[in-house]
Amino acid sequence: MNNDYLLNKCILLVDDEQELLDMVVSILSEYGFQNIKTAKSVKEAIAKAEKSWPDLAILDVMLPDGSGFNLMEQLKKDSDYPILFLTACGEEHDKFKGFGIGADDYIVKPFLPKELLFRVMAILRRSYKDENPLVHLHDSQIDFSRAEVIKNQEHIPLTAKEHNLLSVLYRNAGRIVTIDALCEAAWGSNPFGYENSLMAHIRRIREKIEQNPSRPISLVTVKGLGYKLIVERK
Repeated sequence: MNNDYLLNKCILLVDDEQELLDMVVSILSEYGFQNIKTAKSVKEAIAKAEKSWPDLAILDVMLPDGSGFNLMEQLKKDSDYPILFLTACGEEHDKFKGFGIGADDYIVKPFLPKELLFRVMAILRRSYKDENPLVHLHDSQIDFSRAEVIKNQEHIPLTAKEHNLLSVLYRNAGRIVTIDALCEAAWGSNPFGYENSLMAHIRRIREKIEQNPSRPISLVTVKGLGYKLIVERK
């Protein structure tokens, strides 16, 4: 599988130490990951995961309002994305517990940046090896690996913002994605004030994927809530 496609995957990083969060975000960003969310507590992690499911969660075991093990079980209730523990809890019984409840890997702090990247990429390759980056819509196809839409035998390039927005919508295909979640995906952790810009980007995306952008079939508005991407099952 193309590494560029994997680098578009969303990673949720949960740790209560800001220094550790900054370091891991820096490691992942420098390697090329573009969509990294952070949380410092169980409550914050659940809220962010419910807003938009990640493709991989990296969890600490010791969190201020609970255990990373319990957090994993809560996250797994709604979706079966992979989990990597990154923690100072290095005792054998901690590792056994992590793997016993279904963790995909377990790294003990301190760690080498290359080791973290190797483990993350290995998990993503295993978890998404059968995923087809060519997504079929009613009137077009999206090729995420090439960042383009194919419509009427024409290849139409996507901008980085359009790619990010469609990636979030595709990860939540068939479900409502809120306006706030889409703004955060495109403009970062302070998404307020971008609603008009979002509407402009949605309009341009519809021009690329819909046969009639004024009467969208694939990217529909859910009034007062957000948008939903309808994917054709092939």
